[in-house]
This record gives sequence, structure tokens and C-alpha cells, in this order.
Amino acid sequence: MSMKTRRTFHRAGLMLLAATMLAGCTVGPRYQPDRMKLPPGFAEDEHAATPAEIARTNAELKDWWHRFGDAELDRLVDRAIAGNYDLQIAGQRILAERALRDVQASAWYPQVDANTTDGDSRYSINVDNWPLRPGNPANRPGASYLSYGVSASWQIDVFGRIRRAVEASEHAVEENVEERRAVLMTMLSSLVSDYMVLRDTQLRLEISNRNIGVAQEAYDLTRRLYLEGVGNTLQIAQAKAELDAQQAAREPLRTHIAQITHAIDVLMGQVPGTTEAELKVARPLPQVPEFPATVPSIVLGNRPDIRRAERAYAEATARIGVAVAQMYPNFAIPLNFNPNASAMYQVFEAGALSWQFFMLASLPLMHGGKLTGQIRAAQAAAEASRLTYRQTVLGAFREVEDAMAAWHDDVEHTELLHRAAEDSRLASDRARKLYAAGLVGFLEVLTTERTALAAENAEAVARLERLQDAIDLYTAMGAGWQGVGVTASALPVSLEKQNVLARAFQD
Repeated sequence: MSMKTRRTFHRAGLMLLAATMLAGCTVGPRYQPDRMKLPPGFAEDEHAATPAEIARTNAELKDWWHRFGDAELDRLVDRAIAGNYDLQIAGQRILAERALRDVQASAWYPQVDANTTDGDSRYSINVDNWPLRPGNPANRPGASYLSYGVSASWQIDVFGRIRRAVEASEHAVEENVEERRAVLMTMLSSLVSDYMVLRDTQLRLEISNRNIGVAQEAYDLTRRLYLEGVGNTLQIAQAKAELDAQQAAREPLRTHIAQITHAIDVLMGQVPGTTEAELKVARPLPQVPEFPATVPSIVLGNRPDIRRAERAYAEATARIGVAVAQMYPNFAIPLNFNPNASAMYQVFEAGALSWQFFMLASLPLMHGGKLTGQIRAAQAAAEASRLTYRQTVLGAFREVEDAMAAWHDDVEHTELLHRAAEDSRLASDRARKLYAAGLVGFLEVLTTERTALAAENAEAVARLERLQDAIDLYTAMGAGWQGVGVTASALPVSLEKQNVLARAFQD
């Protein structure tokens, strides 16, 4: 190696050492979580939580749908977790974001490429004073060319631009993880809600069938009394109209049952109609679970939307560092080794060697305010993310408070409607008996039957609302994702099936 070459490597080595010593300097703000002053509990939760109650609540959050005590619902949830396409799509987005994080991290390492060239070229001879070419003293217009080599480049991350970019990508991965958890929560809430609506609609269909039977009995009774000379044609017409109205009211319920069943199938990743035979058998409405032992404000840490907003703030903070690093010097080490000759035996001779090795440093000087504008934009985006996080926390508090208030307030409402339904059924039975005895007119029978029907439907709706209150509260508390891992996902093409170079370098 010549003296000149040794001096070149010596200077490059000194610059590399200096850059390496500076590599621990990472510019930009360090992320600090936003601390909000929050109450220890909720206004609707009237007592302080004990450690045992907190542990019990945390256990209930993992599989809250079991609290309804319905084995068929449990089976549907398991099938939906395994087959829901939205959940699988969210899982693939996590894989994609992780791959993008690896792309950012690749900038830490030397980028090396191999190349080779073999061919012929011809030059113009109609150019005056064309210089003689080395190895071609006759200045012939044609030449053979053979070359091979390696080119490499290595960026020295002195001021942390790459580190901040990788940090931002890692936070983006975490955001996608929380997004998948949010999709899971939404899916669970929709599935359980649809199941409750299905059972409630089947109950209302059963009530409708009973009322059709009552209306049929009233119609038959009116006709019999008319034949016995007690009634009249007006009463027969009224009884027939009531029977027709009850039969007409039943059809929308059947349609709704079919539509809800189809929605459940889609949530499970199945063709609509797959579970229609399985779910068409009516089952009683599940019981409302007990109110959670306690609801401390810390439970909001379970909510994926809050966790996602916090990770978005962390990512935006890292993006500031990326923008700030653009204003600092950039160091890189390019290397090119390209021997070339006109014959194969000459390619490996010393005279054919051609290489370049530098230590490059660049410093931005004038860009018309572009770099500072990028920093201001990143700072504004980070502040917007922080405020979004705060707004998300407040919205979560409101949703939990609303759900708790609805849970407490609907208890008495449902009990009153239950008593009203029992009283209305009793009044309807007495009115039919009195009408059969000729003591009241048919109008009183119609009035009491319609009142009984309305009361029974109102009770069924109220029971559904009580169940929905429980679903809303568990969802507002961020329950359901804790006991469910990320579904297994595989890329359509694996590195193991690629060529030997892909398996060796995994680039």
C-alpha cells in the first residue's frame, strides 16, 4: 500500500473516530408522558375501592362476556375472535408497521451492493483532437469492457436522525397494536349487542305470537256471541281488524331476526346464513351481571383509544427530533471498488484496480427556511397529539360516567315496567272474562289487550337496555382485549422460500 493510500485511510479513520464519539448526541426533545390530574374514581362510583375489589374488577375485564352466563354467547365470541376479518386486517397492519420499522433501522448498517459489467462499446471518430485512450494506442473506435466491483455506503448517525426515525416507527407499531385492540373491543361489543338484540327480538316475537293467539280467541268469541244473538257485526269487524294488526306486527320482527343473524355471521367471518339454523331457536334473555365491584379511574388505562393517543404523542415527539437532526451535519462513508479492463485475464491485475474511499460530511447552509419550517410543523403536530390525548381521556371519563349512570337509573325503570306488564296482563284477562259474560263492551277488551301488548314490549325493551348498559360500561372501561393475544398471521411469501442470497442476507 502506498504512502498516499495510508494517509487517506488514516484521515478517514480519524474522522470516523470523531464521528463515532459524537454518535451519542441525539437531538430533539426527549418524550415525557403528559400527566393529567385525574380523580381517583368516578362520581357515579360511591365508595372507595379496596385492593380485593380492584383485583376482582381486573379479572372481570378480561372476559366480561362470561358475566352474562350464556354458553352459546361464549362460543360465538370464541369463533368471532378466531375468524373476524377486521381483526385479521388489523393484525396484518401490525406486521406491515413492524416491517417499516425494520426499513428505518436498516439505515444504521452499511449498505453494500455488488455489480458487474461486460460488453462492447464504440466511439465516434468524427471528433477533432480526440485523445488517445489508455490501452488503445491506435485509437480504435471500438473497445471491450469488463468490470466488477462493490459499492458501499455507511451513514454515521451522529446526531440521532436515524435513532429518532426508528423511535417514531416503534411508536407507530405500538399505535397499530392498540388499534387492533380497539378493533377487538368494537367487535366484541357489536357481537354481544347483536346477540342480546337477537334474543330480545325473539322474545318480542314470542309475545307477538301470544297476542295473535289472544286476538284469535277474541275474534272467535265475538263470532260465537254474535251467532248467539248477543254481539253485533261492528264487534266482529273490530276483532278481525285487531287480529290482522297483530299478525302484521309480527312480520318485521321475523325480518329483524334474520338481519341480526346475518350480522353475527359476518362478525364471525362467515357467509350470512351460516348460523341461522343454530340461532333460530329462541333462548331466554341472559341475566344482567352484577355491577363491577369498583371502577377506579386507573381502569381507563385499559382503553386502547387512550393508549393509542398516548403512543401517537410519543411518535410525534420523536418526529421533532428527526426534523431537528436535519439542521446538523450529516456524515457518511462511501466506498467504491471497481476494477475494469478489456480482457478477463487483465481484470485481476494491479493495473486494473479502481477504488474510491471517502469520509463525507455535509452541513445545511441555506434552504430558504425549509428546515425550520419542518421543525415548527413537527412541534405543532406533537402539541396537537398531546391535546388529542387529553381530549380522549376526558371523552373516556364521560363515557364511563354515562354508562354507570344508565346502569343505576335503569334498575328502577325496568322494575316499574315489569309490574306494569303484569298488571296489564291481569287487566286483559279480566276484560275478556267480563266481555264473555256480557258485562263490558268489546272496546274495553281491545283497550286492555293493546295496553298489555305495549307493556310487555316496553318491558322487553327495558330488559334489553339493562343488558346494553352492562355492555356499554365494560366497553367504556376498555375491557375485553386483555385475555386475547394477537391472532397468528404469516406473510404470503416467506424468506425461507426465496433464493440463497435472500436467506443469507435477509435484506
